[in-house]
Amino acid sequence: MKRSFTFVVCLYALIGITSYFSASASAQTASSRNVVAYVYVANSAGGNTTEISAFAADNAGRLRPVPGSPFMENVGYMAVNGTYLMAASGSNINSYRIANDGSLTYAVSTDYQQVEPGCGGANQLAFDHTGQSLYAAEYDVDCANNGLTDWAVDDATGGLNYLGLTDTGNWNINTPSFIGNNQYGYTAYNDSCMYYSMNGFKRGSNGMLTEFGPAMNKPTPPSGVSAYIPALGAADPTNHVAFAEYPANPPGCASGSVQLATYTANADGFLTTTSTWSNMPATAIQSVYDMKMAPSGKLLAVAGQEGLQVFHFNGAAPITGYTGLLTTDPINEMFWDNDNHLYAITGVFNSGVNRLHVFTITPRDYREAPGSPYTISGPQHIIVQPWPRYQPYQPRP
Repeated sequence: MKRSFTFVVCLYALIGITSYFSASASAQTASSRNVVAYVYVANSAGGNTTEISAFAADNAGRLRPVPGSPFMENVGYMAVNGTYLMAASGSNINSYRIANDGSLTYAVSTDYQQVEPGCGGANQLAFDHTGQSLYAAEYDVDCANNGLTDWAVDDATGGLNYLGLTDTGNWNINTPSFIGNNQYGYTAYNDSCMYYSMNGFKRGSNGMLTEFGPAMNKPTPPSGVSAYIPALGAADPTNHVAFAEYPANPPGCASGSVQLATYTANADGFLTTTSTWSNMPATAIQSVYDMKMAPSGKLLAVAGQEGLQVFHFNGAAPITGYTGLLTTDPINEMFWDNDNHLYAITGVFNSGVNRLHVFTITPRDYREAPGSPYTISGPQHIIVQPWPRYQPYQPRP
């Protein structure tokens, strides 16, 4: 029997952004200091509305507001493709053109419920590697199940052309993370080790996704545990995918730490693993909210209620430990740029903790960036646009 899962997003009525940024800094233009990324945070504007606070990051990870920030747009989840920022807003997906100074100009809205009538709405958004295809995770997309709506981007206008619905039948669905060939994407879902899935998606020539069961084998669990259940997936730039996995005795989770497994995709997109309980590193994160692969494919960040931790990712070889908890602030969302910076926010699930962290992390060194953490009112969602206009998650040569 297919079930549906309802998302509830709580918005905060909190104070405005604390001035970590001086008046002189806010007056600077993007060209006056080296800009490696623009950082966009959808945060509380009071009541049940949000705004987009936009920052320019320099090569040390320092932030300053971009001209016109904050932008009074009531939006939620966001995605970027180098030219446009897309954001979920009510029954619409809004497109904003990204200027050279990082400022945003409204372009067009697409009412997704007119082309795919349903009972719910869009939450997570993600592009493929080309930035030409947009995928929106929608709950109650057909008034019974959750799935992905698939869209083609009009480069000239920022408008979205509907390709179709990939109905997963899950209670929940996360947007997929694509391996280097851009043909296969992967994600997973876990609800208390009772409802769960590992999802594979094959991307057609027009961008339309077809779902398939990707796992050819699963990690070997320890004695007393019947299975590992994947919660989130993150792909590297070649053909490997990391999954955060809970030890489980369905229909419930077993005692034990969340561990990290690595899988390898074959030419047909199917996944195999040599991970076992003995070579999967344990995380300090027990409630995992987000997991992101660095553009290099060498580092894997895991975040959740307990904070943020980074691991060495080694392709098909076992993942290995690197940092302890970089912060004990509960981290809900994070993104990398292409210059070794990781941007992470609290909020949504954690009223009263209102911070934006910036870390500089390489395989040999890690530290919090100057000025971090920044205090920001009710951060909801974050997205990072590497600059100049590099596509998401494509490292510089």
